[in-house]
Amino acid sequence: MSASKMIIYQLLPRLFGNTNTSVKPDGSRSMNGCGKFSAISERALDAFCDMGITHLWLTGVIEHAIVEGYPQAGIEDGNPLLIKGKAGSPYAIKDYYDVNPDLADKVNNRMVEFEALVARIHRKGLKVLIDFVPNHLSRVYRSDRKPKGIDDFGAKDDSGLAFSPSNNYYYLPGQPLQLPETLLNCFPDAHYEELVARATGNDVFRPNPGKDDWYETVKLNYGIDYRGGAKKYFDPIPDTWHKMLHILHYWAAKGVDGFRCDMAEMVPVEFWQWAITQLKSTFPWLVFIAEIYQPALYRTYLKTGNFDFLYDKVGLYDTLLVVSQGKQPATHISQCWQSLQGIDKYMLRFMENHDEQRLASRFLLGDGSKAIPAVVVAALMHQGPLLLYNGQEVGERGEGPCGYSGDDGRSTIFDYWNLPEHQKWMNEGSFDGAMLSPDQHELRRAYCDIIDLCKQPAVTSGLFYDLVWYNRNNPAFNSDKVYAFLRYSDEQCLLVLVNFANEKQQIRLQLPAHALQLLNMPRPMKITFQALGGSYEVSIGSEELIGEGLAVVLDAYSYKVMAMTW
Repeated sequence: MSASKMIIYQLLPRLFGNTNTSVKPDGSRSMNGCGKFSAISERALDAFCDMGITHLWLTGVIEHAIVEGYPQAGIEDGNPLLIKGKAGSPYAIKDYYDVNPDLADKVNNRMVEFEALVARIHRKGLKVLIDFVPNHLSRVYRSDRKPKGIDDFGAKDDSGLAFSPSNNYYYLPGQPLQLPETLLNCFPDAHYEELVARATGNDVFRPNPGKDDWYETVKLNYGIDYRGGAKKYFDPIPDTWHKMLHILHYWAAKGVDGFRCDMAEMVPVEFWQWAITQLKSTFPWLVFIAEIYQPALYRTYLKTGNFDFLYDKVGLYDTLLVVSQGKQPATHISQCWQSLQGIDKYMLRFMENHDEQRLASRFLLGDGSKAIPAVVVAALMHQGPLLLYNGQEVGERGEGPCGYSGDDGRSTIFDYWNLPEHQKWMNEGSFDGAMLSPDQHELRRAYCDIIDLCKQPAVTSGLFYDLVWYNRNNPAFNSDKVYAFLRYSDEQCLLVLVNFANEKQQIRLQLPAHALQLLNMPRPMKITFQALGGSYEVSIGSEELIGEGLAVVLDAYSYKVMAMTW
């Protein structure tokens, strides 16, 4: 791995490049518009480079089920009973060897256009990540672009067996699929039969998935008999393993630099160990990121599964969100790193992604600037990657009903829609932000400043020291609203202070003698604090720093990062 810190920017090309400003709920592709690969242009990539982005995570690239097909290109219309929204879920894959035709200017040229995008990104010095969805596929999966010698999933299955290590799917013999009644009522003219029901993607081993289940998908069989005591049949290697390894190799050979692995914990860790080991022997630069929500499995998926990074959702994201909302004290942040017990640098930190509500939405903070303290902690707390989501840096709100997704504060992944605040930055393809408000310009500059801080040596390779424990009983330090820590390496020491409160904080921060000892600082010593990117500078004696503390003023929803020298 590079010594630099990964800064990942996630985008759905479908939303990213859409310039239509007058979209209608549940609108068709022709009505609402759809972004294309070509919209991720040289100018767009220059803007990412200027911002400090290192990796682009392109979501919705691989072909998934859509309602309106392209008959002239041999792509039939999809069955609305098995598609969420008109645009479909990026996680209901229809053909693992093809790209989403919606994203091409010329449908028959879609793979060439994707390959040109990868080359364009690489020329700018950026890396490409895409989603790998290993746990489930669309119920109507059928590959018309698979290489010779490759069978479709399920082509050789024995559907008379509930489980077989040779099958790609799990079956419910004698039981036809029963789709949710509410769904059938929505599309009375549509029809779908699955005479032998297959298990649904979110581990539903019954023939009647509910409307909140992943009813449009089927669970893939990696050789675990879940209804037979979860017994494992991994020798010989199951067919599904071979198929998935071939798919990963196929995309790596096209220049993809890594994979965000959807619901990785629902796939046996033994598969990941087997597949990632082989892939990295051929493509040693590949990055694998696991979407995982069970902390008890973190070490297993890192050490045994060979993942490079894991989602830090149930720890840091969840905590920073409630602290930002004023529902919990800032002291709870300390519990996050303590619970990880030394694997912090392998955690992917974020405050937005496609699954989560927008920070600026009325459901969360209502103002993107109020999220800056949380983003600073997520970015600077440890060495692991930082993830930003399309439009986060200009306060995208995810407002209004858009179709299947509803009005829930998320930017829909199921509908043909737009990102109105991002469109102001995009400015019809100029990517100059000419249509942004002054507040949005300020918010975007704040994100650029944070990313710039991620380049500091103490952040890229240094260690972390929490200062809250020493100040918890300090009456001049508001540990409910202020969080403080050090990042230090042989060449640099930084003090980071963050204010989650909606009002100014005047504090005195004490540093423990233990911290100064770790910094190899002789005592007594005069220490100078110089704000990075600012004019603030103050000097204080080491003994005064330990006893009385450093006086600092923090504006509402603000932060300070100061270099310490002695």
